[in-house]
Amino acid sequence: MQFIHSREHLSAGDSVVVNSSHQCNIWVTDDTNFRLYKSGQRYRGFGGGYRRFPVRIDVPTEGYWNVTIDLGGGQASIRHSISYIRA
Repeated sequence: MQFIHSREHLSAGDSVVVNSSHQCNIWVTDDTNFRLYKSGQRYRGFGGGYRRFPVRIDVPTEGYWNVTIDLGGGQASIRHSISYIRA
């Protein structure tokens, strides 16, 4: 599985903002669920498939959060950015 990944310590109410040049899946997960995601197991997170950007996802609690961007099995050379808005 190929994906783009970023990990950041965020506080409750902070937001992740993602821009992408292509339709993609964006997930924001805690460390436990990121490990499940990487191993192809069932995981829980915030996000889904997106066609319109920018995407803004708020985190519910303080801690380390993982942002992943993937093309759902497709391949492309995408341009992307991941930024954070502090509450």
